[in-house]
Amino acid sequence: MKTAALAFAAFSVAGPSLAETTLEKAKAAGYIRIGFANEAPFGFATPDGKLTGEAPEVAKAVLAKMGIPEVDGVLTEFGSLIPGLKAGRFDIIAAGMFINPKRCAEIGFSEPSYGIGQAMLVPAGNAKKIADYSSFADNKDLKLAVMAGAVEAGYAREAGVAEEQIVTLPDQSSLVAAVQSGRADGAALTALSIADMAKKAEGVESTTPFGEVAGKSVKGHGGFGFRKEDTDLQEAFNKELAAFLGSPEHLALVEPLGFGKDYLPNKTTAELCQGE
Repeated sequence: MKTAALAFAAFSVAGPSLAETTLEKAKAAGYIRIGFANEAPFGFATPDGKLTGEAPEVAKAVLAKMGIPEVDGVLTEFGSLIPGLKAGRFDIIAAGMFINPKRCAEIGFSEPSYGIGQAMLVPAGNAKKIADYSSFADNKDLKLAVMAGAVEAGYAREAGVAEEQIVTLPDQSSLVAAVQSGRADGAALTALSIADMAKKAEGVESTTPFGEVAGKSVKGHGGFGFRKEDTDLQEAFNKELAAFLGSPEHLALVEPLGFGKDYLPNKTTAELCQGE
């Protein structure tokens, strides 16, 4: 009986060390699941089903350098990305998600892969002279469309836009439709997203991009999200990402999507998680 007990004890101690991490499983399988939202040009699926956008393309390149050659994209509404990651529906968020203190409290982030300001989608001609969030704060008759789970609703409130002026919608196509139909007088998103939406849709245009709201910088820096326990995956990803960002290979990959050297990050994740 004593021998059996000792054997069981030895197995109990050794058992946990045999559990594979997410990184180890992905390397062994040759693929990993990434969550994305249909928000061009950050992450989206083409009509023929190809997963592309700044975040998926950078993720695919970095993961390949880590020995993970394939990705499996999981389309998710933006507001459900963090819950989906934590629930294990996928292993990395590759959606160009802005890094901020609230999100840092829930998940881990890579170093940022880009930095960008904001713009408004408005009806063609911009008859109401909308420039930024202050245009809505100054005119309580205007309605502003924002995407659920994104940062723009917070920016609007900080600028003094009333709650009853804010129309919350699930995705980019809903924002475009709201402006086209007159349900909203404008829609707020990152400058690149707005430029892409204006290029593809009829009857709308982009305002001039801006970088401040209520006197504070709103230049957002996007990165890749990880579960807090997946530290080895996050660290390995960061190591390859640091060597990749700004390289000719990186710029050639993202410039066709509207990114480039002017959109390289100028803050660290540590700073962004502290709200700096």
